[in-house]
Formats: sequence, structure tokens, C-alpha cells
Amino acid sequence: MVSVGTDLREAEEGLRSGRTPFVSATVVRAERPTSAKPGDRALVLPDGRIEGFVGGACAESTVRLHALRLLDTDRAESDRALLLRITPDPADSTGADPVEGQVTVGNPCLSGGALEIFLEAMVPPLLVYVLGDAPVARALVTVGAALGYEMRVAADPAAAIPADTAAVVVASHGRDEEALLEAAVRAGVPYIGLIASRRRGAAVLAGLGLDPSQAARVRTPAGLDIGARSAPEIALSVLAEIVATRPRITLAAGSEPVAEAPPAEAVDPVCGMTVAVVLDALTLDHGGRQWYFCGSGCRDAFAANPDRYLAGG
Repeated sequence: MVSVGTDLREAEEGLRSGRTPFVSATVVRAERPTSAKPGDRALVLPDGRIEGFVGGACAESTVRLHALRLLDTDRAESDRALLLRITPDPADSTGADPVEGQVTVGNPCLSGGALEIFLEAMVPPLLVYVLGDAPVARALVTVGAALGYEMRVAADPAAAIPADTAAVVVASHGRDEEALLEAAVRAGVPYIGLIASRRRGAAVLAGLGLDPSQAARVRTPAGLDIGARSAPEIALSVLAEIVATRPRITLAAGSEPVAEAPPAEAVDPVCGMTVAVVLDALTLDHGGRQWYFCGSGCRDAFAANPDRYLAGG
């Protein structure tokens, strides 16, 4: 954990520069006797770790669960923020509230009071790696930036491809094509495109040191067939194809991109709260399985008398 204040801001800047997704959580309203106060902040990382403070362990568990749900890449941009209301009354849990963008959770483990916490997912823009300085390459950078993507020009074709690259587009017209295409395939980049005629593209693929299934991952001619003629139109067709095949990836600094599934969840056998299954979760092994808890109080109660909570379960 990092302390609230300057250190938390520095942590946020580090996450942004490292292209690591996170959720910013800010307490906007608190009713006594909650320990959190309006203005308290925390960052929720993709592995479930929480840096900062937005309440005790039980409130933190609820924040973690809903923050990780916000990071699910199937969500639209408009669904990456919500107002989370946490109350001590289990009857308050409504699932989808009638108020758009608001979720109410009744957490029976709270010591009292209530919290309202604004959660906002900060997801890095799609990273597109472009090789070339010809008109199509320049148009790709311009149009992609207008879409809000992070467009990086490959100054050195031999340099390592960033781990969370979503697309590599080679538009160098014969210069340094083979090495980067092979590297992109071997790195598992989800979208790989080569700007070339059908005939030249086939010749380039034939000369790569790839097996047929690997070579088939390179799209050439890159882009959707929209009758593009000018450099900006070709760039548009390529970016449209990237959008159409946009991969679901998890962005973890220093790691390879992998397919992302929704966050795993479990039910606390004591209080019935849904909790996120993460490395930092409170757990206890019993009866040949691992049980997950929202806080130490529930875990201690279960450890003292598991049969009480498993009866009929």
C-alpha cells in the first residue's frame, strides 16, 4: 500500500506511464460511524491490490469487486464509471439501480453508516505500432490519433515490440518488413497488417520464416475492402479492420498480452457477500476447498465453526 496524498498521485502517474489499467476510487459521501471521509482515495489495480484508503476491510472488499468488474474489457467506454453506494442493510442490495450509473450494495459486515464512492476505470488507449514514413504510414498516425489510439512509429524495426501492442501495421513499402512481421507474429500481437498489393504481399509472406498458420495471421492487403484509394482512405480501411477485430486483452506492465476473462468471484459463506477472487483475498482452506471472505471477521467466524455456515450449503 502507498499513503494517501503525493505518493498516491505518483503511483497514478506511474500506472498511466506504464500503460497499466486501474480504477480510481474516491469517497464522495460518508455517514458516521464509517472510518472513511469524503475525499479519501484509492487505486485498484488489475490484480485486485488496493493502494490508498476508502474504508475498512469490508468496504474495501466491495470496492475491489466492482472496480475489477469495471476493468472488464467487454464494457463500453460509457460503462467504465459508476457511483457505488455501500450500506450496512442487506436489504438495500438492488443489483441494477433505477438510477443509471449507480449500484447499491447492502454489506452486513459494515460497522454502521454508509458510503458513496465514485469509481472510474482508467484504461490505456489501444496501442498501434506503425513501421514506415510513407504517406499511408503518416495517415495511419493522424487518423489513429483522432480515434484516441496511442500511435507509435517504429523508429528501430529491430527494437522489441511493446508487450501490450494491439496492432502492428507495416507500411514501409519494402523496407525492414520481414523482421518486424516475424517479430509481431512470434510476440502474439493480435492484429498484424502489411500495406502491399496482393501479389507483393504474398511474396513477402512466402519469404518469412513462418509456418503457414503463422503466416496466415498477417493481413495483406491490410484493411477492409472499402474501395480506398488515397493514403487517408487506406489508413481508414486499416483502422476500421482493427476496430472490427479489436482484441480483448489484459494490459499488465511488463507482461505479455493475454485473453482476459471477467474477474472470478466467490460468495462469502458467512455474510453472503460476493467477493473477487484475487491473490490478496482473505481465504481459508476447509473440506478440500478454498473459501473466500469479505473481511477477517467473517473468516474468523467461519474458522471457529464452519459447520454452522455450511449446513444446507
